[in-house]
Formats: sequence, structure tokens, C-alpha cells
Amino acid sequence: MRIPRIYTEQTLSAGSEVELEESSSHHLLKVLRMSEGRELILFNGSGGEYAATISMAGKKVARVRLGDFSQDDRESPLITELAIGISKGDRFDWVLQKATELGVTKITPLFSERTEVKLQGERLQKRIGQWQKIIVGACEQCQRNRLPVLETPQALEAFLVNCTSEQKFVLHHRADAQLRDISKPSSVVLLIGPEGGLSDAEISAAENSGFISLTLGPRVLRTETAPITALTLVQSLWGDLL
Repeated sequence: MRIPRIYTEQTLSAGSEVELEESSSHHLLKVLRMSEGRELILFNGSGGEYAATISMAGKKVARVRLGDFSQDDRESPLITELAIGISKGDRFDWVLQKATELGVTKITPLFSERTEVKLQGERLQKRIGQWQKIIVGACEQCQRNRLPVLETPQALEAFLVNCTSEQKFVLHHRADAQLRDISKPSSVVLLIGPEGGLSDAEISAAENSGFISLTLGPRVLRTETAPITALTLVQSLWGDLL
């Protein structure tokens, strides 16, 4: 049986015991029906992971004893940031999950001219919490031990001012540049619009901020398809996808 991987925000050290959060305890005890003595892996996002064993299985809470530490992080040598317009429905959730699996380093949700999703206040904070849970779940599944940074959603204008990646790309189907023509960078940012894409003015603003307009081919890709395609390509060219 596959050994489950569990994320916790707690400080971890070999030989110590920790009480897992309610949601993680529920998953182990009620969903997976694990009992005392069962093995799992614990990580807290700071790097590496711990072998662990359930030392107490209560009705609602599980305690685990930490064993040996492994430094393995499984991170790509290429630093990648995905800056993408917030899309409707579960499209954005899907992008977060798959981008995490593909090794993205940072994700910046954007409000742009054609963003139809209106989020602020308590509703925004609730959505950010949901997005963070999706990232955690993806890391548990794909065996990453460092969580991608989820930036606070921001206006495209603010992002353009603060972006510091070595190589900057803005994706749209009218561009001419191709990845094969670009020299290997140490860090990459991929700027992608929401449904309907980025406006001509936004593309021009990105280009004026040092972004190169990039095409992924002759077909127009959806807002949830373009980032996954682009991340796969840059990781294959310059990262760790074989």
C-alpha cells in the first residue's frame, strides 16, 4: 500500500511527536482508515521530509512519532513563476494543481482588464485559503517538499512593476518569438491572461516592462491549457522534465 504524505505547518524534528491538524487526522483515520503503527511521511514545506508512524489514533485526532529525516526536495533547478489572470469556475483551481505538479516556484493570481471574477474582502481571503489547500494537496500527491509561493492576488500593473525574473514572457497567439530561440535562463516568468486573454494595451505594457511576446504554436490555447503547456516546455528545455 502507498505510504501517505501529509503536510503540516508545525516545526518538525526527528524523534519528536506531533498532533496532526484536524483535517489531516480525519483523512488518515476516517478516509484511509489507518490505525496505530501505520507509516506515513510528514513535511512542513521548509525542505525535506520525515518518516513517521501513527503513535495514537483517537476518534478525531492522530498523533505521530517522527523518525528519520530525508533531505530530498525534488525541486526543479529552473525557477519558474506563473502570473495568470484569475478565471471562472474550477479552471483556476485546476491550473494551480497542475502547475504545482510541474514544479512551479511561484504563482501570482492577477486582476486584468478581462478578468470576470470579482473578489475582495472576506470572499477573497476564503478563495486564497482554498487555493492554498489545492497547492498543499498537489505537493502531497507529487512528492514535492517545498510549497510554491502563492502571492496575494494583485493588479497586472503592480505585478509588472515588481517582477524580477531573469527571462520574462507574455504569452499570446499573435506573437512570433519561440522558446527554441531563447538562451537558457536561471529564472522564468510566464504571464498569461484570463478568458479572453490580455488586451493589446496590457501586452504593450508588458513588453515595455521587458517582457518578450511568446507564441506556443499556431492554435489558440485556453487560459487553463496555455500555462500547463508553457510550464511543460520550459521545464523540458531548461528544467528537470525528461
